[in-house]
Amino acid sequence: MPKIKSAKKALRQSVKRQKRNLEKKNNIRIAKKNYLKAVGVNNNEEALQKLSQVYKALDKAQKTKVIKKNKANRLKSKLAKKLRASNK
Repeated sequence: MPKIKSAKKALRQSVKRQKRNLEKKNNIRIAKKNYLKAVGVNNNEEALQKLSQVYKALDKAQKTKVIKKNKANRLKSKLAKKLRASNK
């Protein structure tokens, strides 16, 4: 445990940030899972709605630098491609 006042504060801040980052990553994971279920059932209307939720979670995580910009774009592209493939 830190003894210096500034080190104690830094520890509190890092714990708070860690919780916030894990929550954002979990939101991405859950939204992605729900979207893939909708695509698997071939429910296109629900899948489109779930896709927008995934985009929202990815954009929020990318904006706060939880994930990198290119990773967010790559995941969006990959998930949209799954929807297009299920429509065929």
